[in-house]
Amino acid sequence: MAQRLATEYVNATLQMTEFQMNQFLLTADTCYISHRVKVVGGGEQVIVLEETGGEEVRFTVANRRGIYWCTLSCRVVNPHLNNAIRKLFITYKGSGTINRIYEGFTMVYYYERGSVRRISELTASGSKLIYQHKHSLSEIMTVYKSEAIEREIAVLRGKADQLLDLRNAGCSAEELHDIDRELASIARGLFYLEA
Repeated sequence: MAQRLATEYVNATLQMTEFQMNQFLLTADTCYISHRVKVVGGGEQVIVLEETGGEEVRFTVANRRGIYWCTLSCRVVNPHLNNAIRKLFITYKGSGTINRIYEGFTMVYYYERGSVRRISELTASGSKLIYQHKHSLSEIMTVYKSEAIEREIAVLRGKADQLLDLRNAGCSAEELHDIDRELASIARGLFYLEA
C-alpha cells in the first residue's frame, strides 16, 4: 500500500455553531496536538493547531450571525495533525478540494457538504477520473416531487389557449401564419416537457 506523503486542503470551508466550535476545541487537544486562538482585525479569529514536533495548521474563523465559517488552505505532513483536520472537515461537513499526495501520484478528492463528489488521480501522464457522485435516491425524489415542470406546462397550455382564441376570432393570413408558427413551437415544448 502506498505511503501518503502529505495532504493539502485547498480552499476548504466548513461551518459550525458556537457549541460545536467549543466542542471541537475541547477535543482537539490531545497528547500530540494543542491549539491557540488568535483574534485578528474585523472580529475574525485564527485557530492554530500545533503538533508537538512543531508543525502547525492555521485556519480563519469568522462569526456570521452565530455561525462560525472556517476557511482552510494548508499542507499537512504530520499524521496526528492530519487526522485532527480530517475529523474536523468530515464532522462539520466541509466543502473543498483535498489532495492526498503519494510518491508518484496525487489523489484529488472534491467534497461538498461532507460528501465526496468526485475523485481523480493525477500522475505525470495526466488525470484519470476514479469516482463521480451519482444522484442519490433522496435527490432523485426531490426532483420527482418538484412541480416546476407542471407549472411550466400549465403556462404553455394557457398561451396555446390564448393563441387559439385569437385564431378563432378571425385574423389576417399573415397573423394566422404567425399564430400557427407560435402554436407549433408551443406544441414542441409541451411534447418535450410531458415526455
